[in-house]
Amino acid sequence: MTIHNLYMFDRHGVLMYYGEWNRKRQSGMTIEEEAKLMYGMLYSIKNFVNKMSPVDVREGFQCYRTSKYVLNYFETPSGVKFVMNTDLHSQNVRELLQQINSQIYIEFCVKNPAYKSGETIQCELFKTKLDELVKQSPIFKN
Repeated sequence: MTIHNLYMFDRHGVLMYYGEWNRKRQSGMTIEEEAKLMYGMLYSIKNFVNKMSPVDVREGFQCYRTSKYVLNYFETPSGVKFVMNTDLHSQNVRELLQQINSQIYIEFCVKNPAYKSGETIQCELFKTKLDELVKQSPIFKN
């Protein structure tokens, strides 16, 4: 099981944080260009799922699977979006994204008076704690 990377967007689609661990191939774009492409795709997929689903979709879009990886998605009630790309065998990724939100983002950003919502996350403690949580997860593999 492998975690490739993590994107965090605010409710307006601004990239707040990007981290990568076991990403084997780069896109050839800057992180800013890649983030805009990712957010645009998320926006389109969410709208497609909500409009085309034959049943009531309470949770909405949560992931999509390709032949090479899975894009996992979690959105908080405040509109913060977490996107984690993993290999095909990773399980319980949604729970990990919820932990990142509650144990890392809320504790080290939301509760930090120096952090302004929607800004790029620069807090070293946030980055360190996130890295620790990800690497301790059963999903993580070097």
